[in-house]
Amino acid sequence: MILLDSNIVIYSTKPDYPELWAWLSKHALAISEITRIEVLGYHRISAQEKGLVTDFLATPTRFAINESVIEWAIQLRQQRSMSLGDAIIAATALLHQLPLVTHNTCDFQWIAGLELIDPLAESNSGL
Repeated sequence: MILLDSNIVIYSTKPDYPELWAWLSKHALAISEITRIEVLGYHRISAQEKGLVTDFLATPTRFAINESVIEWAIQLRQQRSMSLGDAIIAATALLHQLPLVTHNTCDFQWIAGLELIDPLAESNSGL
């Protein structure tokens, strides 16, 4: 199982990334509930985009923001400045011992023990 960052959910609904969708279809997917909030809560999301994202988010396992996730997120934010969403997503990945799939690896690379996968990186262009 892999945990998806919000940017991967967004990219996966765009027609320019069919290779990403093919790569994702080979994995058991999971998201943090904060990803659902971030993506569907975007103030400029169109009705069509909302439909695509809602359909996509029906498939992955969804992890709640519970006390353990909150404690991990607090620890991460005490170590370094990071967005609340990123802290919750990283904490969820760490707690459940899942690789985090993101195109923003630089936001997370400092976190010890967090495995990162960027399926959109040039080195993974063949996915």
